[in-house]
Amino acid sequence: MTSVSSERLAAIFVEIADTLVAEFEVLEFLTMLADRAVTLVDAAAVGVLLADQGGELAFLAASDESARLVEVFQVQAQEGPCLEAFRTGRPVVNVDLDTAAGLWPGFAPRAAAAGFRSVHAFPLRLRSDVIGALNVFGTHPGGDVSGTDIPVMQALADIATIGLLQQRTIHRGEVLAGQLQDALDSRVAIEQAKGVVAQARGISVDDAFTAIRAYARNRNLRLAEVARTVVTSRSAIPGLTGPPSGRRR
Repeated sequence: MTSVSSERLAAIFVEIADTLVAEFEVLEFLTMLADRAVTLVDAAAVGVLLADQGGELAFLAASDESARLVEVFQVQAQEGPCLEAFRTGRPVVNVDLDTAAGLWPGFAPRAAAAGFRSVHAFPLRLRSDVIGALNVFGTHPGGDVSGTDIPVMQALADIATIGLLQQRTIHRGEVLAGQLQDALDSRVAIEQAKGVVAQARGISVDDAFTAIRAYARNRNLRLAEVARTVVTSRSAIPGLTGPPSGRRR
């Protein structure tokens, strides 16, 4: 990973912190967080896991499909760096996946098979409150987080946590828990919509998600709303579910 300029760092932090909007959407915010974290330290991919109402980690967002699949496996296997960062409240850095089978016998080979060589996890925390973890995947064996990158990434995770927790307002815990549960429910529709668009347009799942997200942003619609429309009424959004221009079935 590489150090980032102070100007770029400031711009990303301001964007992450700017969540006080009328139409705040957890999934969109976390996807943006994953995207910005990738560019911040030149990572291969980033994933985000958050605790559900039962206190168990669940997958919410990732910068690409490879990271999503590894994150989903991490949750299912109940082992991996995010689980450790979440449970201890401390970052896990510079773990070489080629030698991490002893730590995580299922997760390490799965992540390595996806093309990742190192992994790092930063708790989403505010003092003693830990609500999830940010998973950063690298392509260099032996670890690639520098001494200056570690506090930068943890600061990014901390600011994102503040952005999420400020949504609690007066009802501490209840509002955020409800939002996160809605986000978990919406995640199912989004995954289904990605498959529908990818198949209809003959594109990758990553490109399908980009198309869905762009459609929602350009029309000021909620991401989950567009996804549910795609799944329940494919003909309602021909721009997403029809073949690309110039392509004939």
